[in-house]
Amino acid sequence: MRKGVLFLLMSFAFVNLSKAEEITYRKHIKPVMDSKCISCHGPDSPEYDGFKEEKSKWLSKGKGPRMDTYSHLIFYVGWRDTGAIMRRLDDGKNTPDGKPGNMYKYLGDTEEERQRNLELFKKWVGNWTLKRWKEITKEELEAIKVKY
Repeated sequence: MRKGVLFLLMSFAFVNLSKAEEITYRKHIKPVMDSKCISCHGPDSPEYDGFKEEKSKWLSKGKGPRMDTYSHLIFYVGWRDTGAIMRRLDDGKNTPDGKPGNMYKYLGDTEEERQRNLELFKKWVGNWTLKRWKEITKEELEAIKVKY
């Protein structure tokens, strides 16, 4: 009886460990955005087109395009600025020159924290591609998850 119970408990533990936790915007990504990104990409930041029109003005104020909501953030993953969040946050391991994206350094105070947060974003996105809209295939686009 004891062996059976032990086997059953070990089986449940294995199943729970083998099921990777689903990464969602609300539970995982928003807290990272709130602590690491919102000071520059918050509600007082411009919409994408407004940022593009007056980029130097916004950059001089330390502001980038708005990304403080799920709807704003996925714009930089799927469409219209496909792959932008991936290009900006990538650690350089997916680029020919090995150079990290310009926002990678803001993912954490240490390399360990940056890698941990990058991994969350990669799991959330699913298909971590640096491709732009004109380069991405339908299959690659469909592989993007970005769960709310």
